[in-house]
Formats: sequence, C-alpha cells, structure tokens
Amino acid sequence: MAVPKRKQSRANTRARRSQWKADAPTLVKTVENGKTTYSLPHRAKVVEDSAGTPLFLEYKGRKVADI
Repeated sequence: MAVPKRKQSRANTRARRSQWKADAPTLVKTVENGKTTYSLPHRAKVVEDSAGTPLFLEYKGRKVADI
C-alpha cells in the first residue's frame, strides 16, 4: 500500500476536495395538450388518467411496466 512521504497540508486537502461538485441534471422539456413538463432523459415516465392516478410507465411511446 502506498504511504505518503510527507503530511499533506489542510489547504491542499481542502483544495483537492473542493473540486468535487454536483452537476445539475439535464432536463428535457415536453409539451403535451398545452401542459409543459420537464423530465430526465432516458427515463420512463408515469402515465396518469384524468383523475391523476398512475396507470403505467411509458418509454418512447411504448408501455414498459404496470404500476
């Protein structure tokens, strides 16, 4: 196992750790029946009836799974 020859300073440690940042997810805008929705790309979306109850999952216009 590799062992550092010298102790790394707090400033260097924190500078290295500060480079890890969370990225904002890329959203896809879709408009259906005048309603705008934003969703993640390559994810199945939930299809709901007029009352708002979930029916099934849909991906690329095809039924993927029941809920």
